[in-house]
Amino acid sequence: MAAWKVLGSRSRLYPDSERTMGFDVGDGGLRIVLDAQVPDLVAQHLRGDVDAFLADRGLSRADMGWWVCHPGGPKVIEALEEALEVPRSAVQLTWDSLARVGNLSSASVLHVLEDTLRERPPPPGSYGIVLAMGPGFCSELVLVRATGEAA
Repeated sequence: MAAWKVLGSRSRLYPDSERTMGFDVGDGGLRIVLDAQVPDLVAQHLRGDVDAFLADRGLSRADMGWWVCHPGGPKVIEALEEALEVPRSAVQLTWDSLARVGNLSSASVLHVLEDTLRERPPPPGSYGIVLAMGPGFCSELVLVRATGEAA
């Protein structure tokens, strides 16, 4: 399996989004909180966040050879495609993961990462983004570079 190196990361909690996504704890256990505005938040904020994150490292979305994205549901993935201006093929493994195992919250991105490294190993030297979304509504970005070494 191909290896990669983490070059940087960034987290962002979106203002006034505390009740957008997360869990309520009650007598019966955990109850998911998932507001219908999640795709709108992705569409509104993600492009700018990714662009700023990459620009701080002298890179742009055009420099990214691969994308590993959280499969947050069909509308969320479609919002990702539009925000990042990538074709469906760039996030096909995200769609495949959603169909196979569903949305397992932000940890779902690890399934997509495993599939990427196994099924579509990135070329040595190529840059990629690992992107997840989580409670409160936040985005988590990790810039990685394939090393060409075995993991």
